[in-house]
Amino acid sequence: MQPTLVELAITGDEDAFTSLMVVAGDRLLAIAYRILRDVGRAEDAVQIAFLSAWRDLPTLRDPRLFEAWLTKLLVRACYGEARRNRRWSSNIRELPLEGPSGRDSTLDVGDRDQLDRAFRRLTAEQRAIFVLHHYVGWTQVELAHNLDLPVGTVKSRLHYATQTLRAAIDADARTRDAAERFA
Repeated sequence: MQPTLVELAITGDEDAFTSLMVVAGDRLLAIAYRILRDVGRAEDAVQIAFLSAWRDLPTLRDPRLFEAWLTKLLVRACYGEARRNRRWSSNIRELPLEGPSGRDSTLDVGDRDQLDRAFRRLTAEQRAIFVLHHYVGWTQVELAHNLDLPVGTVKSRLHYATQTLRAAIDADARTRDAAERFA
């Protein structure tokens, strides 16, 4: 992010703030989606983070830390969305009538579904740490600093998230193997 734009936004320049949000929007939505696993809730979390950023921007002391500060606001908004939506909800996705635009070469559909099921078993806090570490690329020390958490908490959440994902994927594979044997 450009520190000059951040400085202008801190002084109340709405155009500068809008420019910052346009630049950060897609990245924040990608992070929120990976944490919340729902596009609508991710969009809500990004909107809440934007509103919090506009309201709290004058309290930002170092414009160079804007990106980490904004990500921290997003993670807090994701936690709030996760708490509000803990109850069971259906997960129905609308598919385009014309079908997919192309082949998904990254993972097969079965692998993506298996990973999605496993990821849903994580708490919002574990998903946030996992996404920020593996997707955004923050180190454990950066996570601790940017999220105001002890390094030990970051390590344990990352450890338990990884352990839970592995266990869920293994259990899913065993279930699939058993179903194939009886079929």
